[in-house]
Amino acid sequence: MLDQSNRISLPLAPGVGFKPQHFGAIMADPGPVEWLEIHAENYMGDGGRPLAQLRALAECFAISVHGVGLSIGGEGALDADHLARLSRLIGWLNPASFSEHLAWSTHSGAYVNDLLPLPYTNATLTRVAEHIDQVQSALGRRMLLENPSSYLAFAESTWSETDFLAELVRRTGCGLLLDVNNVFVSAHNLGQDPRAYVAAIPMAQVGEIHLGGHAEDAAGELLIDDHGSPVADPVWALLDEVLALSGPKPLLIEWDNDVPDWSTLRDEAARAARRLAAVA
Repeated sequence: MLDQSNRISLPLAPGVGFKPQHFGAIMADPGPVEWLEIHAENYMGDGGRPLAQLRALAECFAISVHGVGLSIGGEGALDADHLARLSRLIGWLNPASFSEHLAWSTHSGAYVNDLLPLPYTNATLTRVAEHIDQVQSALGRRMLLENPSSYLAFAESTWSETDFLAELVRRTGCGLLLDVNNVFVSAHNLGQDPRAYVAAIPMAQVGEIHLGGHAEDAAGELLIDDHGSPVADPVWALLDEVLALSGPKPLLIEWDNDVPDWSTLRDEAARAARRLAAVA
C-alpha cells in the first residue's frame, strides 16, 4: 500500500490548465480558481522561467501534474529516462495529484505526438496494469488514469471501457480522472449513451473531473476532442448528472488550443463553481 499521509489534496473547487501567458493575471486575480494543472513534460528541465513560474504558483495554488508522454498503454516498456525525469519533478513539487491517459503514444522507440486508443482485451489489461504499478512505485504515490476520447471501437475488445477502468483500479489501486467531454465525444462517435457510461464508472475512485471544448469534423458527423473552445452546453448538462452521482469533486477547465485571455477562462471556471455549489 502506498503511503499517502504526506500528500496534499486538490480542493473541491474549480481549477484551470495553466498557460504561461496568464501568469500575471492569475496572480493578480484568480477569481474562483483554487488549483492549477500543468503538463509534466513542460517542466522537466533544470531551470528557467517555466520552473520559476511553477515554484511561485505552487506557493499560492494546489498543483495537479498531468502527464501526456508516458504511453501507459504502449506495447513496449516504459521509457526509463522519461519516468526518472517525471519522478524528479514530482519529488520536488509534491503536487496534489498526478494523472496520465489510458492511451499509447510510442512505437518501436519513436514518439507519436498523439494519445491513441487501445483495444480492451485481457492482454492489454495486464500490460497497462503492469505499467501503472511501475509508475506508482517510481513516484511513491497513487496516480489517476484518464478515460480517452475515442473515434472508433476495436473489434477484438472483450471489455467495456468502464469495466476495463474499474478492473485497473481493482488490480493496481490507481484512481480515475473522469473527463466528461471525452465521455460525450466518445459516446457520440461510437453511438453509445453517455449517461450509461457515467452510471457505470466507480465514482468513489474519481479524483478529478475535467471539462473541455470539442469540434465537429467537416461533415458534422464526428466530434473531435480539441480543447479549443468553451465547454458545450450538452457537456455541462452531463456534468450535472455526474455531480449528482459523485458529489463535489475537483473540476478542471481545459483549454489548450486557440487559448483565450484569462478573463474568458476565469468565466468558465466561475460557471464550474456554480455547478459545484449546487451539489455542495
